[in-house]
Amino acid sequence: MSTGCLWVEDTTDLRQFVSTTMAKPGGKIEPLPEFKPYESFVYEGSSLRDPFQPLLPTSEADEVAGPDSGIKPDEERPKDYLESFAIDQLRMVGTITPLDMGGLYALVRDNQGEIHRVTVGDHMGLDYGEVVEVNDQTVKLIEIISNGRGGWMKRPRNLALPEQE
Repeated sequence: MSTGCLWVEDTTDLRQFVSTTMAKPGGKIEPLPEFKPYESFVYEGSSLRDPFQPLLPTSEADEVAGPDSGIKPDEERPKDYLESFAIDQLRMVGTITPLDMGGLYALVRDNQGEIHRVTVGDHMGLDYGEVVEVNDQTVKLIEIISNGRGGWMKRPRNLALPEQE
């Protein structure tokens, strides 16, 4: 039978080693790195349009997909005055119903401060926008824009009367 322990009578060498080791200066311990607190992020884009979905429903997108969709602007037509302004530079400021002409007209202010009378069939904006509806709150347009494939497509736009406070 053998055992793993050994009894030693003289431990002076061990005591000397421990005392010399303890006499040495202690090492420097580096401080712990400083951790920055976690900053949470709230994603607020969930209410926006999904960028991976087409702008138009697939039936309309198939109709205007190619360069020969049949949609194109009438470049021979003389331009209306409001076609020299971007839609963003125009503001709907009210409506008017003339007594002698019938129908509803929208009053639109350009960035020069001039007010213009607009009705269905008039054109405005830089993208060949044609007014298709005028009501008390909105002027609805259909613009003809490039589809990015050498053709054209129609895009609806609205010019709304600002809400009164």
